[in-house]
Amino acid sequence: MAGVIGDMEVAMIDQATLALAESLLLECRAAGLKIVTAESCTGGLIAATLTAIPGSSDVMDRGFVAYSNAAKTDLVGVPAELIASAGAISEAVARAMAEGALRHAPADLAVSVTGLAGPGGGSVDKPVGLVWFGCMRRGRPSATLRRVFPGDRTEVRRASVAQALELLRQAI
Repeated sequence: MAGVIGDMEVAMIDQATLALAESLLLECRAAGLKIVTAESCTGGLIAATLTAIPGSSDVMDRGFVAYSNAAKTDLVGVPAELIASAGAISEAVARAMAEGALRHAPADLAVSVTGLAGPGGGSVDKPVGLVWFGCMRRGRPSATLRRVFPGDRTEVRRASVAQALELLRQAI
């Protein structure tokens, strides 16, 4: 079964999510696909989950932790004007993060996540738990998904990791 992440992350990632990561890696390996992540609210937890699995290095290429707006622009090329007009937590930014991750990596599949894990900062339009995902396979159109996850910061991040892994599986 899957390996162990760091002490802090172990509490965040359940065995079902680690099993999903392991299955995803097997499918990507069989198809000869490499993965790149672009993460904001998950802070690298998707990449950490994938790399917790022994042998993941032949599938996992790299992960961008683009937590700040400047990092989204600097690391994966999200236009600052797009962030200013649409907001960092938006469909447009999630899509641009996934597309930018593929432009900046020799990978085949990209997933991005940008959201509001809380506990503060929510609004009527963008409540705590709102997460936008972007997913793209090279040569195909990108896809996005909006979810509002219940729970505290840990639960929102945990659910976001599982959802991101499932999106990658669907993109294979």
